[in-house]
This record gives sequence, C-alpha cells and structure tokens, in this order.
Amino acid sequence: MGGEDKKLDKEEVLEFYSREDVQTAIAREAKDKEVGMKYDYGTKYGYGKRPDVINNPADVLELAKNGATSFHFSEEIWKDPLQLNLDLKQKEMEELRKGWDLIIDIDTPFFEYSKVASFLIVEALKHHGIKSIMCKFSGNHGFHIGVPFEAFPKRTMEHEVRTWFPEGARRIAMYLKEMIREHLITGLLEKGGIEEIAKNVGKEVKELIKEKQFDPFEVVDVDTILISSRHLCRMPYCYNEKSGLISVVIKPEDIKGFSRVDAKPENVRNILKFFDRENVVPNEAENLFVQAIDYKPEIKEDETTKKEIAYEELQEAIPEELFPPCIVYILKGMDDGKKRAVFILINFLASVGWGWDQIEARLIAWNKCNKEPLKEVYWKGQLKYTKKNGKKLPPNCTNEMYYKGMKMCFPDNLCGKIKNPVNYARRKVFAGQNNKEKRKETTQKKETLNKNEDSKKE
Repeated sequence: MGGEDKKLDKEEVLEFYSREDVQTAIAREAKDKEVGMKYDYGTKYGYGKRPDVINNPADVLELAKNGATSFHFSEEIWKDPLQLNLDLKQKEMEELRKGWDLIIDIDTPFFEYSKVASFLIVEALKHHGIKSIMCKFSGNHGFHIGVPFEAFPKRTMEHEVRTWFPEGARRIAMYLKEMIREHLITGLLEKGGIEEIAKNVGKEVKELIKEKQFDPFEVVDVDTILISSRHLCRMPYCYNEKSGLISVVIKPEDIKGFSRVDAKPENVRNILKFFDRENVVPNEAENLFVQAIDYKPEIKEDETTKKEIAYEELQEAIPEELFPPCIVYILKGMDDGKKRAVFILINFLASVGWGWDQIEARLIAWNKCNKEPLKEVYWKGQLKYTKKNGKKLPPNCTNEMYYKGMKMCFPDNLCGKIKNPVNYARRKVFAGQNNKEKRKETTQKKETLNKNEDSKKE
C-alpha cells in the first residue's frame, strides 16, 4: 500500500542487524540470489545498485552501518547473480538461472484477512502433497508463502522446470488462487458481514460484487503481476520501513495465532529458515506443477468490458491531454509507489499507441520528476520485459493495490463509465472523432442549405 515510510532509528536498526543469528539467517537465504538493498538514513536514500549479493553474515552489519535498512532477494536462483545485466537475451538468462523458488505474495489493507487467505493457500499446497512449506510475515499487512525449488521436478512435459519462469510460478499462483476462492469467501464472511468487510478495506460494497457475487479477491490480493524476472522480495528478518516491524518467518500452523506484535524487533526470538533446502523431499511439488500448467483459467468479461476493449488498433499515439486523471497524476512525479507506477505507465502507454522509443523517452522525463528517481536498471528491466512478452492492459481501476491504494484516484465524470485507464483515453479519442464527424456533417448540411437558398434567390 502507499504511504510514507516510518522514520527508523539508526541505533535500533544497527542493534537488530548486529545479532549474529539475524546475520546468519539473512546470509543463508541470500545464497545464489540477486540481492537489493534499501537505504533509509545516513548519506544514502532509496535503493542500491543492482545486481548485488550478500556473501557472508558480516556483510549484513556492514551494509546496515552504511545506511541499509532492509534487504530484498530474487525469486530466481542464479549460477552467478553478478553476471546479470539488462542486455542479456532470454536464452542467456535461462542458462544463468539455476532455478526459482515459489513465493506467493498475499496482501490486503486489513491484516486479519491476510491470515485467512494465507492459511488457505497453505492448505491447498498440502492438498497436493507438499510438506516443504514455510510462511513469512511481510512486515506490514501480508504474508509470503514459500516452497523451495528443490521440491519441484527437474523436468516435466519435456521441459526443464528451471526455464519455466515466470510462467510456471504465475500459473501456480493463478491455479491456487482459484482453488481457494470459495473457501476464502466463506472465511472472510465468517469475520463479518460484507458491509463490515467493505469498511475494513476502504471500499464500497458494490466494489466487492462481481457478476452479482462477492469477489474475495477485491478484498485480498494474491499477486501474480509481480511474479517476474528479477523481481525482488523482502528477505526474512529484515525491517519493513513502512511499519518498523520485522519480516519474520513463522510455521504454517502458527498463521492463525500470529500477531503483528510478534514482529516487533525486541520480540523476535526464534529464528527459522524460510527455505529449508536441506530437508526438502525431491519432486513433492510435481503434482502441483503439472496441475497448474494444465490449468487454463476462464476469463470472464461482461458485454460492457468487451465493448470498451474492442476498439480498432490505434493508428497513432493518444496525446497526453486525453489521459485520465490518475495517469496525469503519475506523470507529475511520485514520492512513493514508483515501482507500481512504472508498471502502470509502461502498459498504459503501450496500450494507447505509444511506440517503445516514445515510452522510454517519456519514462526518462517522468523519472526526473520523481522526488527520488527510480533506479534505471529497474524501469529499463520492466520495459524490456514488456517488449519481449507483449503489451497488456494496466490494472483495472478497481484494483485496490494500485490507483486507490496509491492515493492517486481522482475520478471525473468519465471515470465512472470505464473500468480501465486505457478505456478512458480511447473513449476520449472516440468522442473526439464522433464530434469531428458531427461537425463535418453539420458543416455539410449548412453548405447544402446555403446552396439551396442561393438557388432559390436566383
């Protein structure tokens, strides 16, 4: 969610990261992972260079002394993370990738709802015979559920599983999401009526209803969008700058009884492994992988959505003066939420007819407007990924993790009639074309009338 980071006390941060058990835990999880650091005090602010690594426990304290407040690692496992760069081709990336860990990211503005969804994801994994499951509190509102790569088969369906990223991980997340849907509806409603749920997540009741049914994923987000190459996730036993809490590892059976108080730095006692690679049962996740790859979700769209998206392919780029208020707000520069903003911008601009060179130039200009510019390696990586995998619509307006959650939703009269920012811009173009045709038609009628009048006079 958006919001200002909590001001962390440097001495408290150093005291926590000076613990040998914490240093050991972070260094262990960083093995063969790309690591990124966030700096929140001292002479640095923002994110450090990429790629980077943590080679030993002592690195953790040294980085903290230099201003690092949290550490983030990749879902992917690399032969040598330091060889990563934006110029690598897909085949080169696959050769460098040893594997990938499954991390299911669950978030919602109301913490108790995250617990319900996380428990159900764990149960779904157990249903597929998986025991190597661990859970990590994100440090704020959600949880990360992890299954180590060693639990997956090396090959299946004539493919090396290590090369099936991010597609394989995304498919699993989508499959599990739909698997728990009905149980999640029941679990959420047991916590209170739909009016209370809407209030707790800052939405109106009508926003939680899709096709005349309660949609639990308007309340809880099981993220599939951010499962992408080189995406970084907060590491275990690191600070969350927004809450001042620690991203602690807990056993799956402890999810329901977990309290955010347990994640206060002074309360973190029992250090657990997030990925316990030594005790994994090989291939125990094979059934899950096969079922998920075979899963083909049914994409449902109402007639309004179909009509909104079914415009002809744009012949030229839509100008900025026709952009919706949320995109205009982003383009003025952001204090917070820049990573989500660049994801929105790239997909929006690509969907409204902008070429890749135009998009890159606009991102460069936009990044200069940000209070703290986003690292070039990040936004260029996102742009490269979209170019390679094809454009798609940005998140819909009702997605709580984006526009409203980022406090950048300022609807005008047209916003209430569309479901996606792209539809706003295209409707503006369509309306302009209609008005142009009407003006042309009116002019022609006037000319015809004038000619008739002149004929009568003659």
